[in-house]
Amino acid sequence: MGMRKTIIIVGVCLLVITAAAVTAWSWRPHRQPVLNLQHLMKIQSPAFAAGSAIPSEHTCDGEDVSPPLFIDDLPEGTESLVLVVDDPDAPMGTWVHWTVWNISPEVGEVAEGEVPAEGIEGITSFGRAGYGGPCPPSGEHRYFFRLYALDTLLDLAGSADIGELEAAMEGHVLDSAETMGVYSRGQ
Repeated sequence: MGMRKTIIIVGVCLLVITAAAVTAWSWRPHRQPVLNLQHLMKIQSPAFAAGSAIPSEHTCDGEDVSPPLFIDDLPEGTESLVLVVDDPDAPMGTWVHWTVWNISPEVGEVAEGEVPAEGIEGITSFGRAGYGGPCPPSGEHRYFFRLYALDTLLDLAGSADIGELEAAMEGHVLDSAETMGVYSRGQ
């Protein structure tokens, strides 16, 4: 009876540990804060086609300025936009290159090297506000430019990081869009 009880306890513990590991592994911060969106909104850059190389002028190997972006087809009721640029291939986990919120929904274009109209820049993985371009330590990395349409303005200071931004966005996302470019040093 004692051995059977021990086996059952060990089995339950293994089940709990496995469930916790699967949950932790599958949780991806700032990848998909909302589900079941229509995804009609668009974001693209005239500097690079989706899935192609980001020009070096937008990286640490060049002028390190943000690329121009076109935004289109916002959902009805959009009060503000959020832009998040990140690198999920970074060795220490997802590296946040740029966060901007409270962008005016009237913005159809973001000029190269400019902060979108009315936008507030947050703290990135570089430990400062503002755009920090691709600068992978080795190999080719993917850089996602994600745009979120919100039904509200966010009450966040410029000292907010990605965690605070995601928490503030929760329950307010109407739609999202993304484009992705790649970069490796010496391109």
